[in-house]
Amino acid sequence: MLAVLDGLFNGLEKISTSQWFYMIIFLLAFLDSVFPVVPSETAVILGGIAAGQGHLNIAAAIFLGATGAALGDNTAYAIGHRFSTPIQNWYAKKDKRARKLEWANDQLRVRGGSLLLTARFIPGGRTVVTVSSGITRQPRRRFAIFVGLACVVWASYAAILGFVAGERFKESHTKAFVFAFIAAVAFSGLLEVVQHFRKKRKAAGLMP
Repeated sequence: MLAVLDGLFNGLEKISTSQWFYMIIFLLAFLDSVFPVVPSETAVILGGIAAGQGHLNIAAAIFLGATGAALGDNTAYAIGHRFSTPIQNWYAKKDKRARKLEWANDQLRVRGGSLLLTARFIPGGRTVVTVSSGITRQPRRRFAIFVGLACVVWASYAAILGFVAGERFKESHTKAFVFAFIAAVAFSGLLEVVQHFRKKRKAAGLMP
């Protein structure tokens, strides 16, 4: 098992330290906004690790991650705007999907821009929110500004997290990745817990 993991991380190290990895960061960040199964955050973290170990430039990794994500979010908006009826019909086929779309629509009406900022850090949630923004015809300029800001913050967070891990474990790409990945999962989990308790407090009438 350890040999398999070492082989996997050695392969990741070879890929992520190549100059071609900049394009991979951009493409995965773009695709993840439309197809939420694509590991864009992992790619940006790996770019940060490579930068921390002296192989890549962290500013370039942040720029390409943020740009790809912003273009992807705007594409998701355009899809929601253009194909609103079939998308809503698809979500309506399953209760769980329908509830997700209803939640996103309700939250966009109440929270608007702040939801676009926080949803960027929730895998899967970001796509529902950006597509819903198109379906509900949110103002396009306002949407573009908030997702642009969200994508810069998201890419900076992921790349800097990787950079810190890469500097801390210069001798081991595996340790750097594990450290950064656990930290990222912990942050996402904390965000989910905060959102959960906010919902409970709001339902109980303790928050406006």
